[in-house]
Amino acid sequence: MKILIYPLQLLLLLLLFFSCNSQQQKTTDKEVATSDNLIAEILRSRESEVIDTVLSKPKDFKLQILYTQINRDENNKPSFTEYAYGVNRDTYFYPASAVKFPIAVLALQKLNELGAEGLDKYSTMLTDSAAAGQTRVTLDSTAESGMPSVAHYIKKIFVVSDNDAYNRLYEFLGQDYINNELHNKGLEDVRIVHRLSVFNTPEQNRTTNPVSFYDNAKVLYQQDMVSSRKNWVGDQSIPLGKGFMQNGSLVNQPKDFGQNNFISVANLQDVLKAVIFPEAIPEDRRFNLNDEDYRFLYQYMSQLPKETTYPNYMADTSSHYYDSYSKFFIFGDTKDTIPGHIRIFNKIGMAYGFLIDNAYVVDFENNIEFMLTAAIYVNENQVFNDNVYEYDEIGLPFMAELGRAIFEYELARKKEHQADLSKFKVSYDK
Repeated sequence: MKILIYPLQLLLLLLLFFSCNSQQQKTTDKEVATSDNLIAEILRSRESEVIDTVLSKPKDFKLQILYTQINRDENNKPSFTEYAYGVNRDTYFYPASAVKFPIAVLALQKLNELGAEGLDKYSTMLTDSAAAGQTRVTLDSTAESGMPSVAHYIKKIFVVSDNDAYNRLYEFLGQDYINNELHNKGLEDVRIVHRLSVFNTPEQNRTTNPVSFYDNAKVLYQQDMVSSRKNWVGDQSIPLGKGFMQNGSLVNQPKDFGQNNFISVANLQDVLKAVIFPEAIPEDRRFNLNDEDYRFLYQYMSQLPKETTYPNYMADTSSHYYDSYSKFFIFGDTKDTIPGHIRIFNKIGMAYGFLIDNAYVVDFENNIEFMLTAAIYVNENQVFNDNVYEYDEIGLPFMAELGRAIFEYELARKKEHQADLSKFKVSYDK
């Protein structure tokens, strides 16, 4: 797929930029700009039926967009200007796999904090079971070594959004560590309280498996089963929709998301900013990561399935792991090859009619960079678990158009200093 800018379109984008430039508001790390107009104008500058459809009733689509411009000074130090459309911390959306991002980061942090001799992300990680609803893991045939590890789980989380990989890291961390650490870093609008794609009760999700790390037969670290000391959910109710399928039958009442995971759009981008630009946030809000951890995250946040050796996602010629499998912005509505000069460092989510993407987008050829986080809800019949969602008709086309609109706006936006993006040029498996 090629990104094309036609002369008239470029002129319109330039005019839009200069007319809106005076509206830009610098924001602190605690603030979100409320300048909905810029994003709306950028979107409406495109001739797009799906954009018109979504913008005609944004509340029905629960649309939230956070776009952050990045400007560099003469020393390549970044500054940020945020624009928000519909962003509201009180508007619930189910984050689905988007919560895997902070879990992956926290897993690396916890390893560093444990400080056990010889323990790192490549150490063999064995998961035991000690209570109802728990399962064991002693092998991983998709890994080069044949054994599970934090590193391999993180790779699978970012490249193809593997649910079991997330569950194993969730179990290593536990509810208290996850939520305390995120809240202590100023991320207040977040609760991560359950595994994915398994049917555990809230109490079972509060209890996490015993975990052990090994170097061959040598035990590096052992962790017993842990039960959360705090109820991170409470008795809140968040009813959505008109009905849901249960055991093959329709239940004609809203589905309650009160016991489900949540993280706000702003906090999603806060996690992204802390990983991509750790030097730009206060030290007490950074994750405890080393340079190798950051390089590791940059690789797998941007690596494509076809670039991955273990697992070999392309071994099956009928594989559905095309380039944009986990890249909704710009390319989400196509299976075409993503140009090599564009890299998207991101984590997506898709479930219950909700689509989320949280991305740092880089174009090395045109020297472009920006952050974009968005959530949209496409469930016209308002029934959950019936697998009737408008992902292909509305959700993915809108996310792709949103990404292209911001990308093209950035192409036309003048910057005083060109960014040095060499930090984000990483090597991939193949």
